[in-house]
Amino acid sequence: MRDYTVREVARMTGVTAKTLYHYQRVGLLSPAYIGENGYRYYGVKELEQLQQILYYRELDFSLSQIKRAMESEPNRLGCLREQHRLLEQSRKRTVRLLRALEEAIARAEKGESMDTERMFQGFDGAQWEDQLAQRNAYLEANYGCRPVGNIHGDQGCSRVDEETVAFQAYMAGALELGKGPGDPEVRQAMAKHGTFCGMDAQRMAERARFFVTDDFHRSMLEAHQTGLSYYILACAEALLAEAEGRIQS
Repeated sequence: MRDYTVREVARMTGVTAKTLYHYQRVGLLSPAYIGENGYRYYGVKELEQLQQILYYRELDFSLSQIKRAMESEPNRLGCLREQHRLLEQSRKRTVRLLRALEEAIARAEKGESMDTERMFQGFDGAQWEDQLAQRNAYLEANYGCRPVGNIHGDQGCSRVDEETVAFQAYMAGALELGKGPGDPEVRQAMAKHGTFCGMDAQRMAERARFFVTDDFHRSMLEAHQTGLSYYILACAEALLAEAEGRIQS
């Protein structure tokens, strides 16, 4: 099979030459080789990597998150399957929101109020509560323990569940706002959660790595916010780097 110049890749994919160079500079996608004429050439393997990058971009992953995701899942088929799962989750959330929004528009056009029990069906609260129940069953089956309660802070909700949900909600919000792993508020939230759970920075990083590699926990976090599991890992590793003196606090 032939190789392709930057201009040809840009024409096929819609990705600009400047973007391709940036991907190379940050270590995300390198050309197969650079010719004697100084042109960069991309083969099928590089085009497949670019396809995976663009799928992650559609999922609103940052470049650092994409790099981490591709390094943690070097197998192309496994990576594509994971991307399909994430995109399918995103599609289902979008469909639910669109249905709720369409009903709200139809009601508003008629001058009617939407039924309060249906008003918030498009949002993720109920789905997250179901996933929490699945997590409890998973922990019970695999580790012999079962946290109690739900995400809404009812009287039966354990302090651990309340703290976990509050922490994950904060991290999801920080990710959405584009706060980096080194953001002081994010690092403070990570450290506070670690103290509550009785974990030092090393334990926090180990648990975050487990959440990324464990299909069940990764799926739960990604369903809550796309990229959340990888974001928590990046923040945990930043906290560990600070604790080890590798970065300035």
